Amino acid sequence: MRNIAFGILVVVFALLSCRSDDNDVQRIDQIFNLYMKNAAGQDLLNPKKAGSYTSIAMNDFNGVSDVAPVSFALKATADSTLYIEYIDGARRPRFDSISPQDRTYESRIRLRLTKSANDVTDDVLRIQYHWTPTVFEISKVFYNDKLEFTKKPGEPNVVRIVK
Repeated sequence: MRNIAFGILVVVFALLSCRSDDNDVQRIDQIFNLYMKNAAGQDLLNPKKAGSYTSIAMNDFNGVSDVAPVSFALKATADSTLYIEYIDGARRPRFDSISPQDRTYESRIRLRLTKSANDVTDDVLRIQYHWTPTVFEISKVFYNDKLEFTKKPGEPNVVRIVK
């Protein structure tokens, strides 16, 4: 008798877990690739090339402490061009709120680029996100307060900086 009751209970829970919700799923699009080249077209992220950055660090301005490293991955394309893949990691306080159903968030990241002990550059990367109940996506990317990227529907999030 216990086995029958247990079997019925398992079937009921299985059926309840299979029911579908009418709620929409929010689409999340927060990954972007950052390419950096000089005016001559040289990849500045490849430390093996003369004149490129030998070290890259990212730190969150909005972090809970003064030193709040932001994770990123240095990846390469098929032609060995390096780029920074930023997934997430920086805090995103609310920047603007048009309505409760449409908000803008912003991350601010210090990008420390080192060529040598005497040649260190601190740049600022600002990433704005657009949130609605159906989508959370990168909307704009600013590099040193210059707009470098604006989201276009269906296109990848690729930011190209010429220094």
